[in-house]
Amino acid sequence: MVASTPPQPHAIALTDSPDLSDAARRAIQRRTRLAQLLIWLIPLLWIVNSVIARRAPGVITPHVLAIGRWILAGSILAGFTHAELWAQRAHIRRHAWHYLVLGGCGMWICGAAVYFAGQTTSVMNISLIYAASPVMIALGSVLWLHEPFSKRQALGVVVALAGVVHVVVQGAWQRLGQLEFVPGDLWIAAAAVSWAAYSMLQKHWPSPLSAHARLAVICAGGVLVLLPFAVWELRQGGPALGEQAVFLIVAAAVFPGVLAYWIYGWTQSVLGPGPVAMTMYLGPLYAAVVAWLLLGEPLALHHLVGGVLILSGVGLVVAGRRGG
Repeated sequence: MVASTPPQPHAIALTDSPDLSDAARRAIQRRTRLAQLLIWLIPLLWIVNSVIARRAPGVITPHVLAIGRWILAGSILAGFTHAELWAQRAHIRRHAWHYLVLGGCGMWICGAAVYFAGQTTSVMNISLIYAASPVMIALGSVLWLHEPFSKRQALGVVVALAGVVHVVVQGAWQRLGQLEFVPGDLWIAAAAVSWAAYSMLQKHWPSPLSAHARLAVICAGGVLVLLPFAVWELRQGGPALGEQAVFLIVAAAVFPGVLAYWIYGWTQSVLGPGPVAMTMYLGPLYAAVVAWLLLGEPLALHHLVGGVLILSGVGLVVAGRRGG
């Protein structure tokens, strides 16, 4: 999932300025074309985390994988932003508990829960259920942050949540009363709720830090929260940390961690927040192809129907927000 970033002036608007030289205008156009290509890579990078979750059982335990991922990702981010972090050290100390809570939501629950989910549910289910988190964010923003909410957005919430239920019950709504949830479905639902809380808390607690510096501090908070759980897993005699485990940690830190966040932030500064944010809704479509090609997971009708409902509901919420 992506961290919220404040809107910035973007390159497309600058090309209309009469003060630009032809060379400067061409440079902006090249940056814009590159950004337009890179935004299609963002959802693929997020799907890597779901694939890692399916590969991890028997190789590395969930909390050890999560803490390894965020130690490495946080160290890389801190390396690039160390000057800013030092300059803002008083703010970081004063609001340390904010970053602990954000780390708990974004790196502990959202991190480890995805890896627990991967033990019993599919990449497709992980992606589809997680796709409802933007709707939860919109609903929570109305109830908690008192943001406006239209009838179209309310319809979107109902449609998207219906899609989530349709995936979980595998299309058999008549069995809803006797439903036994797969543990992984419940784990990923908890992660989606936690991501909504993480996103809303970021809005509720503004920060003077840049997006990358703020993420580095949140990583540190998440590592502190994860630490006792990771130590407990290691003391239980889980899988030894071999080459495969290290590979999964590095892949999780680099691809759905630092690289996804960096591309998201850079393309947002070039294209603006709207077009880039919409790419996250391509996740379920990417997941279907990746899970089929790499993991041999079959596609079923309930995945298609649930995906259409979730993406339609999210589309209604986003369209309603843009329209006020």
